[in-house]
Amino acid sequence: MFFMKKNLDLPTAETALKGRPAAIPTAITHFVFGRPLQAETPEGFETAIFGLGCFWGAERIFWQTPGVWLTRVGYAGGITPNPTYEEVCSGKTGHTEIVEVQFDPKEISFTALVKLFLESHIPTQGMRQGNDIGTQYRSAIYYVSSEQEATARQMIADYEAVLSASGHREPVTTEVKPRGEVYLAEDYHQQYLAKNPNGYCGIGGTGISCPLPQPA
Repeated sequence: MFFMKKNLDLPTAETALKGRPAAIPTAITHFVFGRPLQAETPEGFETAIFGLGCFWGAERIFWQTPGVWLTRVGYAGGITPNPTYEEVCSGKTGHTEIVEVQFDPKEISFTALVKLFLESHIPTQGMRQGNDIGTQYRSAIYYVSSEQEATARQMIADYEAVLSASGHREPVTTEVKPRGEVYLAEDYHQQYLAKNPNGYCGIGGTGISCPLPQPA
């Protein structure tokens, strides 16, 4: 996506870029759903935040999923307020590329979304996904409740065991943290592959199914 010298060390508060007080401009309307991009989550719906590499391909996976009401891409998990794409790509903001998903839990569960997330990328690669290298491509789940955290951690542990049994030696490196501030990405990144159907997509999984948690 954006090629420059790759920094694989996360910055500290002292070394991170300072950012800016105001949000950077972004789209008004979701290109696929036709809904306001910055709409509040509807009553009875829930939100999930995932980082799984290049957010162009990652977002498409979720907007194509039944039960998903809205998707939007942005930056999270770092330090710099209101960063630009170029700043995130520098590795000096601490942010990773994310997809924020609003979904109807009557149609699709958070558990099903975590399964989709884990199967749609390779969560053992640290600060990269395939040929995309940098801190902005790290795997992440930013939970919004204790229930989401418990589900994410259990499913990651279960998937790591399945991967190990299948010959994958590396541990899962997915970052699991409480949701902090999410900064929406620029207009041209939103629903990028709907606007550019032949555009780049570096998303790909292990080919190994993630087990669903067993009822207690």
